[in-house]
Amino acid sequence: MQRYEIITNFAHMAEGVKNIESLSLFFTAGVALGTVLVGVSPGLLLPFLALPFFLRGRMVRWREDVALGILLATFLLLGVFCARNAALPSADGESWLEMLAAGAAVRLKALIGRIPFPSGETAPLLTALLTGDRSGLTQETVRVFRSSGASHLLALSGLHMGILYLLFDSLTQPLGKSPAARHIRFVLILGATFFFTLMTGAGASVVRAFLFIGLNETLKLLNRPRKATRVFCVALLIQLVLDPSVIRSLGFQLSYLAMAGIFLLYPVLEKWYPAGSRYNPLRWLWNTAALSISCQLFTAPLAWFRFHTFPKYFLLTNLMAIPLTTALMTVSVATLVLSAAGLCPALLINATDGLGRLLLWVLEVISSM
Repeated sequence: MQRYEIITNFAHMAEGVKNIESLSLFFTAGVALGTVLVGVSPGLLLPFLALPFFLRGRMVRWREDVALGILLATFLLLGVFCARNAALPSADGESWLEMLAAGAAVRLKALIGRIPFPSGETAPLLTALLTGDRSGLTQETVRVFRSSGASHLLALSGLHMGILYLLFDSLTQPLGKSPAARHIRFVLILGATFFFTLMTGAGASVVRAFLFIGLNETLKLLNRPRKATRVFCVALLIQLVLDPSVIRSLGFQLSYLAMAGIFLLYPVLEKWYPAGSRYNPLRWLWNTAALSISCQLFTAPLAWFRFHTFPKYFLLTNLMAIPLTTALMTVSVATLVLSAAGLCPALLINATDGLGRLLLWVLEVISSM
């Protein structure tokens, strides 16, 4: 009976936290604090982390706010512990899956290089967009991307993963909506996006995007409600548990700030447009602009602090470059698949090349303004 009472009281305590958002944010704060407390050994924190376990019988009889405070403080200290533990030297090598993904990236680059694109700039551009390797780009191309405010298109991010996810989702839709088909689609989509994450080096923003996709697909498979802020916090918690040191990464910081803007500000801006048809071109233009503004407002302070620059034409760049990048990546995937099979028509190769040159031309025009 006493054990049942303890379990019941802890269940009520968990309900008092209301959701995992609170635990995630306290853990994140702990990880951030742990990166500053350089001289603290993780072993010193273990006694404090064990206290809630030894006091569990008494905590259920304390005031609810006191017990909740201890629970949140425990997650804060747990974040500090993980951050300090991650700072210890590690001798881990590459896993077989990472080596397999690295080999796939090499073969993909080789395949791109063998395709006879009319323009010499197309292959390096596709290599950068699909693998993150920018070594083949000329200094002028990199300058054009930077001065036009489109550098984020070259740095593999959630945008690239999102485009590929929509493509994978569309390609698997013919499987149907039966329970078996839904499970097969779940495995195929997560398997493809996970392998792409490894193949591109598992950068912080790509991992974030994979976690968002994985959580979203899992909730959809289980017919559970998909609350945006909860997915955000769960992904944040998982990523920091797996690698607390990633909190120092600028890509990690900008990626989550951009998503915070999308989840918090974008719905407000979207409602400013009068109600009407979903397929109104002006509505699409407004939604795209609202999405860009939401991301920029949340990421601009950090970008200014780190680089002391602000892209003046970010709105124009995103309105024009993102649809072109989406079209280029979609067509390029078809080009690569058919080229690997030796069946790619010259028309598709020329279309891919044309989209690549058009994207570069648009960015050149914007950079010269």
